[in-house]
Amino acid sequence: MLKAQRFLGAGVVNGILYAVGGALGGGDLKTVEAYDPSTNSWARKASMPTARENLGVGVINGILYAVGGNANGPGAVAKVEAFDPATNTWTTKAPLPKAQNCLAVGVVDGKLYAVGGDDAHGHNYNTVEAYDPTTDTWSAEAPMPTARTCLAARVVNHILYAVGGQDENGVALNTVEAYDPNTNAWATAPSMPTARSFLAAVVLNGRLFAVGGNSGGPLDTNEAYNPANTSWVAKPSMPTARAGLAAGVIHGVLFAIGGSNGSDLTTNEAFTP
Repeated sequence: MLKAQRFLGAGVVNGILYAVGGALGGGDLKTVEAYDPSTNSWARKASMPTARENLGVGVINGILYAVGGNANGPGAVAKVEAFDPATNTWTTKAPLPKAQNCLAVGVVDGKLYAVGGDDAHGHNYNTVEAYDPTTDTWSAEAPMPTARTCLAARVVNHILYAVGGQDENGVALNTVEAYDPNTNAWATAPSMPTARSFLAAVVLNGRLFAVGGNSGGPLDTNEAYNPANTSWVAKPSMPTARAGLAAGVIHGVLFAIGGSNGSDLTTNEAFTP
């Protein structure tokens, strides 16, 4: 990437991977960088209005939504800002019902779900809030069974999976819970083999991949969950162990970007199953 960063968010729109916000050293970022795998190049885009780290990112109908996170001044924020790559512009949307740091985001059937996170003062959330972009409104949904922060979330076959994270004592979790918006209900899924927080997750070929993260130190772990047979399997490790990374999928390739292994990274590594 053009700038080293950790605790960033990422989303893919029309075959371009967007890296959003994050932190470098002791400061939060509002930078946006776009990666085009067809040219293997990065370009700077319009900055996010609010500099922040540990945000959630989701994409709906070609619009990238940056949700919550932590800003140096106020701490946890409820900010929601939307980026339109077609016009390279940002707009402010209805804020989260409460400020949430280190949350995770998933998109199901045109709605964005914000799950978990914390208040940046040691209190974890199990809340689930749903955002409808057609009305620019939020609604409360059934809470997650396990309160946790710095988790990952992705959607497979209209089911949102909340993966890993950490408890209020900072202990990494291997917890996996599955949310069905049609029934507004949660179910326990098989635990991840490796407990970790500050990980990234993507969906590729109908499987959920969990990459990197932290469990007493940065990890290079890459594990895949197959909902069809409810099993996890180990996959080739990332070349660079790191936590606080982000990831996206373009044309069947997983791209893992940024993060930290003691130093903030510009690293971009690709995995093809």
